[in-house]
This record gives sequence, structure tokens and C-alpha cells, in this order.
Amino acid sequence: MNTTNYALSELQTDGASHLSYRLRQPAPAKPTKLLVLLHGVGGNETNLLNLADGIDPDTLVVLGRGPLSLGGPQFAWFRVSFTANGPQISPEEAERSRTLLITLLQQLQQQHGIAPENTVIAGFSQGGIMSASVGLSSPESVRGFGLLSGRILPELEPVIASKERLSALKVFLSHGEQDNTLPVHWAHRSDALLTQLDIQHSLQLYNMDHGISAGMQADFVKWLEA
Repeated sequence: MNTTNYALSELQTDGASHLSYRLRQPAPAKPTKLLVLLHGVGGNETNLLNLADGIDPDTLVVLGRGPLSLGGPQFAWFRVSFTANGPQISPEEAERSRTLLITLLQQLQQQHGIAPENTVIAGFSQGGIMSASVGLSSPESVRGFGLLSGRILPELEPVIASKERLSALKVFLSHGEQDNTLPVHWAHRSDALLTQLDIQHSLQLYNMDHGISAGMQADFVKWLEA
């Protein structure tokens, strides 16, 4: 595993998507791969720096910030309320963030000369939701996505790509068995949908609540390397 001590760049804002992000530093002079990491609701772009530990130093790691400010250092990709009937989201905000992230990926790929087949988008919780939304609707933009303790939005169904377009996509799907925020049945739903779409993936479960464990992180890095 790589042992370089990494830090984060100053906040940058993409001119086309208007999304803000930081780069893992030191950033490679000529990156060969792109990894975009997305935080959960109420978090920010600094949360997932540790997730990049052990990842190839030739990879440009971009940590995105959600466009919605919740006050202070807290941001989101869309607003959500947790009710007795499950999470209730703002579908318009989720759709806007999906399209903005696709634009951001295109801009980063053009700026750094990185092909979509060398690009992965991944995230925790709501960040994983957005990663799945991008990958399933615009598979030409990425090689794969990581869904860490998240779910696939039922609202995404109208824009999911055809099986033919999805055929090269790879997915890292992981969840805590004791997740009290997004119960594990969401992971089983995601597993069933990905199987139905013939997308290469496997469901990995961990003895944990809502979060990213050391085991999940290690498995994610192994999946990236593969």
C-alpha cells in the first residue's frame, strides 16, 4: 500500500458545472487515471481523503463538494427527509446534481487528458447515490462506480441507460449490515437491480452501522486496482 502523506489543495470551482472540489496533493503531473469521490449529506469534500489512501499515486483524486449549503461546513447533493415510509428526496435537486457531475467529469477528463475508461466515481451514502446515478445514466462517462453505504434512487429509473450501454460498467457495492440510516435492504435492492441490468458487481456486507470501515476501504482499493 502506498504510504505517501497526502493533503488537499485549495478549493477550486469548475467553470462549466460550477461545482467546487479539491485535489489530493501532491497531484500527479501527468495523471493516467481519475477518481472522483463524493461525500454524504451534511459532509464536505474533506471527508473522504482517507478513502484515497493506498490508491495509485498516478491517479488524479478529486474530492467534490455538494452544491447545496446546509450551513457552516455542511453540504449536500440534494435535500432528504427520513420518514417512516423511507427517505423522501428532492428529485429536482438530485437530477440537477446528476447532470452537473456528468459535466464536471467531462471537464476534468478534457483538462487532464484522461479517458472515461480510466475514470471511476465513488461516494459514501448520498455521495454513493450520486455516483450510481451518474454511472447508470451516463456509462460512457466512467469505467465504474463505487456505492458505499448508499442506495440507487427509484427516481433514477427513467434515465437508466440500456443494457447495451451498461455492458462495460463495473460496480463496487458495499454496505453495513447494521446500518440504521439506510438499512441493508437498500443494498439488496441495488444488488437485484444491478443483476437485472447484467452489470458486473458483487455485494459486500460488513458488521457495522452507517459508515466506511477499514475493511470496506481496503476492499474498495483492491477493487480499484483490479
